[in-house]
Amino acid sequence: MAQLSMKSKKAKNDVVVSASQLTNMQRILRDKWLYFLLIPGALYFILFKYLPMWGVLMAFQDYSPFRGFWASDWVGFDHFINFFQNPDFIRLLRNTLILALYDLIFFFPAPIIVALLLNEVRMQFFKRTIQTLVYVPHFMSWVIIASITYVFLTTSGGAVNAVVEFFTGEKINFLSSPDWFRPMIIAQVIWKETGWGTVIFLAALASVSAEQYEAAIMDGAGRFRRMWHVTLPALRSTIVILLILRLGNFLDQGFQQIYLMTNSLNRDVADVFDTYVYFVGITQGMFSYSTAVGLFKAVVGIILIYGADYFAKKMGQTGLF
Repeated sequence: MAQLSMKSKKAKNDVVVSASQLTNMQRILRDKWLYFLLIPGALYFILFKYLPMWGVLMAFQDYSPFRGFWASDWVGFDHFINFFQNPDFIRLLRNTLILALYDLIFFFPAPIIVALLLNEVRMQFFKRTIQTLVYVPHFMSWVIIASITYVFLTTSGGAVNAVVEFFTGEKINFLSSPDWFRPMIIAQVIWKETGWGTVIFLAALASVSAEQYEAAIMDGAGRFRRMWHVTLPALRSTIVILLILRLGNFLDQGFQQIYLMTNSLNRDVADVFDTYVYFVGITQGMFSYSTAVGLFKAVVGIILIYGADYFAKKMGQTGLF
């Protein structure tokens, strides 16, 4: 038996040595089918993420589609200076930051709370049914979400306004009121994306050992204390990483949702960087100026990601990089 164990250890060591001596090309040939499966994802990122980055050049040019990238006149940082001096900049920054803060305060904790509640459900049939119901809105387009919102909130026969009128005798113009625009947007996001956001947290909770819960029960911990001292610590690293990624998209409020819910009466609070880029870039043909606005958003996002990652590591948490 001793000789067999010595032989098996020697065989394992030979395999490790031979694997470490392989060149990069030999490793690629050995795992060629794995690299073959990588091709579709790599092509997607190359075609739709990296090649379009050449368009950033337009932010520093007086770009003309007829003259192309290399023949257009270079203007340096003129578009950025014009954007920062534009009176619209403060309004756009205010609207975007308010929506981003609402999103971070009200939406980001929502999937965590739902995941914690679902984790406490013991009837598997009921748990799976609830999971399915909260997942469904994620697969609806923003056009459908906007249509549903209109049907419920319109003053012409909307269900919500019918209830409001029954109790107060008046109707509220939710769709056109600037005061109701931001709560309406955040409510849409919570309803649509909360269920899908629980997937990652439920996956993280699946790795929590049952022995930890049993030990907590033996110590006399109730459900709330088990959630606080066992479940939440298991989610801490996942929450930190997702928060860092969320901060990277802090100024990205999405175009479709905002555009569909914007009208002439609420435009003053509805305009954000995403819709502004569309209006000045596509409808007015100011390609270089709108590219500068988009690049400003991207730079802020990168700074926030690295800043959040730095502070997370300083606090002793797992960072993104």
